Amino acid sequence: MSALKPLKKAVLPVAGLGTRFLPATKALAKEMLPVVDKPLIQYAIEEARAAGIEQFCLITGRGKTSIVEHFDLAFELERTLEERGKKAELEGLRAMAMEPGSLVTVRQQVPMGLGHAIWCARSFVGDDPFAILLPDDLMLCDTPAMKQLADAYHETGGNVVAIEEVPRDKVNRYGVLDVAEDKGRLVSVKGLVEKPPVEKAPSNLTIIGRYVLMPEVISHLARMERGAGGEVQLTDGMASLIGTQPFHGLRYEGRRFDCGDKAGFLEAQIAFAMTRPDMAPAVREFLQRYR
Repeated sequence: MSALKPLKKAVLPVAGLGTRFLPATKALAKEMLPVVDKPLIQYAIEEARAAGIEQFCLITGRGKTSIVEHFDLAFELERTLEERGKKAELEGLRAMAMEPGSLVTVRQQVPMGLGHAIWCARSFVGDDPFAILLPDDLMLCDTPAMKQLADAYHETGGNVVAIEEVPRDKVNRYGVLDVAEDKGRLVSVKGLVEKPPVEKAPSNLTIIGRYVLMPEVISHLARMERGAGGEVQLTDGMASLIGTQPFHGLRYEGRRFDCGDKAGFLEAQIAFAMTRPDMAPAVREFLQRYR
């Protein structure tokens, strides 16, 4: 096998309107909703950085400027924190600072699906492998989820997607794997189906919002073929790679919280707060009142 290209790029689609969280998202990008004290987008960027990723492309839409500003320098705020001796807060801000030129944005003017959003990043992707992180899927893992995928990419080569088993009656909400060989942690894939009817689903192994893909997927997405829901589906583009490149699903170790759903978002608040020594005792105490 020829040497693999390093995984240094990530695409983060953040153009969605967040209608399920209205009115909170009327003027605030849903990716800026905080879980405890960090917005969803920051968790995703930090996860990608932990996997060695250095370049980021945000696929944005109207009203998303706050996401970019969040990662910009805030000279007045930093000076104020310094003057007030708030060292921990200042260090936290500086730790999230981006290298100059490492964050770019591309507009998806028309909402035509996830596949179309990824196609919008074609100039950024170029000829390199790239990661995709959907910030709505918030991951709580000992080893960051994207680091697990990056390790699997270096092990297998080719495309790797994070997967999890769901109840059979819920497979019609996801992209579903058609399994060639199940090796436990890694699953060799022979096909993908986007949101199949329950009775036609090839398995109950579903794709979640973490991917490592080869750049050839872009040429398939460029055909603008409409799939489920009349949208350009990323799943269809990925399926066209199978048979020409390695394609694996990874049973990641950790928990996923669907923060595009109100109940999932609230559960994430509790779960992440319980990992914090400064918050866990108080959270555990007030939860007793709601039994």
